Amino acid sequence: MGNAAQFTEFSTLFQQVVNGLSLGSVYALIAVGYSLVYSILSFSNFAHGGFLVVGGYICYGLFTGFELNVFSRHLLTVPAGSVWLAGLGALGGAGIVAVLTERLAYKPIRERTSMTLYLLIASMGVSIIIENIFVIAVGGRFRALPQSMFPSGLYNLGWGVTASSSDVLSLTCAVLFLGGLQFFLTQTRWGLAIRAAACDLRTAGLMGVNVSLLIAIVFFAAGLLAAVGGVFLSYRYTLYPQMGGITTKAFVAAVIGGLGSLPGAIVGSLILGLAEMLTTGYVSSQMRDLVVYSLLVLMLLVKPAGFFGKPVSDKI
Repeated sequence: MGNAAQFTEFSTLFQQVVNGLSLGSVYALIAVGYSLVYSILSFSNFAHGGFLVVGGYICYGLFTGFELNVFSRHLLTVPAGSVWLAGLGALGGAGIVAVLTERLAYKPIRERTSMTLYLLIASMGVSIIIENIFVIAVGGRFRALPQSMFPSGLYNLGWGVTASSSDVLSLTCAVLFLGGLQFFLTQTRWGLAIRAAACDLRTAGLMGVNVSLLIAIVFFAAGLLAAVGGVFLSYRYTLYPQMGGITTKAFVAAVIGGLGSLPGAIVGSLILGLAEMLTTGYVSSQMRDLVVYSLLVLMLLVKPAGFFGKPVSDKI
C-alpha cells in the first residue's frame, strides 16, 4: 500500500515537471525576445506582447481562411492554407511588425533623446494600439486554433506519466529556435555585432557597424520568437486580442533570470513554468499567479540583478 502511494506521488510530481517544462519553454521564447531588445537598447519593450498576438492571428487566419471586414466594409478574403504556410506567415508577419514598430515608434524617439523612459512609455502605447487594431479588425471574441493543426495523441513516458504531442512539439521547437538563435549570435558576423552592441551600442556604431540594420535584425528576431510562442499559446489556451498580457509572466521570467542575459531568460522561464505547474498540481490553480509574482518580489529583494545578472559589458 505504501509503495503504491509513493508511486502515485512520484508520477504526479514527474507529470507536473513535464507540464512545467513545456510551459516554461514557451515562456522562454518570449522572454528571450525581451532580453534581446533590452541588451541592445536598455529598455523593456512592453509592445512585445503585441507581436505574440500578431503571430497568433496570422497563423489562425492563414490556416483556417478568413474575411477581413473593418467598419462593415469588406477589405480582404484569404483562403485556408497549410500548416507550413500558416507557421511561416506568422513568423514573418510578426517579425515585420516588430521591425515596423521600431522604425515608426522607437527610432524617432531614439534620435531625439537618449532617455529610455520615453521608449518604455511608447512601447506601452504601441501595445494598446495593436490590441485595439485587432479588436476593430477581427472582433474581441475568443478563438482556438484547430486541433488538426498539430499531431494529436499522447506519449507514454513511463511511471504513469504522459505528454501530449503538442507539448512535445512546443518543447522541441523551443529548443530548435533557441539553439538557432545561439548559433546566430556566436557563429555569424551579425551575431558578433549584436554582442558588441550589447556591450556598447555607440562604440559598435563608431567601429563601422550599421546600427540601424542591427536593431532591425534584433527586433525581427524578437518578433519571430514571440510569434512561435503566440502560436503554441493560442493552441494551448485561446486566441484573443488581449492575449499579449501573458507576456507579463515572460517578463517576470526575464527579470528572475537577469534582464539582458539570454541564458538567464531561459532558466528563469523554466523556473516559472515549473513553479506554476507544481502550484497547480499540489496547491491550487488559483494560487499560480500569486506564486509567480511572489517569486518576482523575492528575487528583487534578494538578488535584484537576477540569477544571471551581469555588468552591461557582458550581457549576452
